[in-house]
Amino acid sequence: MDSDLFSRRRAERFAQLLDEANGGRRHHVRSPADDELAALVAVSRRLTADRPDVEVDTEFRTGLRAMLVATAEREGVTAPAKTGVRGSLLPAMTGRRARARGAILVGVAAGAIALSGISAASENAVPGDALYGMKRSTERAQLALASSDISRGQLFLDFARTRLDEAATVRDDRLGFSAVLDDMDADTRQGVRLLTTVAAQRSDPAALDAVDTFLGGQRRAVSGLLDRSDHADRDRTRRSLALLDAAGRRADALREAIACGLPAPAASDALGPAPTTCPGDR
Repeated sequence: MDSDLFSRRRAERFAQLLDEANGGRRHHVRSPADDELAALVAVSRRLTADRPDVEVDTEFRTGLRAMLVATAEREGVTAPAKTGVRGSLLPAMTGRRARARGAILVGVAAGAIALSGISAASENAVPGDALYGMKRSTERAQLALASSDISRGQLFLDFARTRLDEAATVRDDRLGFSAVLDDMDADTRQGVRLLTTVAAQRSDPAALDAVDTFLGGQRRAVSGLLDRSDHADRDRTRRSLALLDAAGRRADALREAIACGLPAPAASDALGPAPTTCPGDR
């Protein structure tokens, strides 16, 4: 994914998808970015349908307006139309691009204001709450907006922490407890895989620091769930702990492989690249 999500083509395609979602003319084309932008379109539709009763801070509105005005001026959205022969010969696409940029600016403004309210309203939602679906949709939008694999990996680990908090809240519901731990483990795998892959590709262990920090706090918190009286719940919690231990071993092995100059591993699994041992350790 490009570091600039709203590059010209993505902006135009996002505007088309928003238009289609609101009943506009369908464009019989597909873009490689459609799957990523679909999450943002879904959030936009839900924001339109479920407007939160939350007041947006005046200072936030003022700052957002200033940012949008500056962006509009930089992108030429508000520039006056050119006249004369040269202006009449400009391709029609120029107008469409300007409208697409304008649509993006309006969408970002509305989305940012609404999301600030949604975040406040759904931050503490847990499985079964009315706003829990919105909470998860907002997380998917954050992933779509992330500018790099490192950012996405860190977000997944943040979401794993959030799932752990939710598990503690729904611990009296056996099915709900197990389902949340399943989601927590999935987020853990995704985050660890992205960060270990970056470390292996760059031969730089810096990305593994986020994994180590996450594992330290997460192990302690997950261990706190072992006091449950139900045997099945304790077994389920131990599986999550085993995953964290495996992630720790993978991060340690990658650090050693990078330190002794081994090339990026060819083999990989759910936790990312699986390095071989250094020659001196065999």
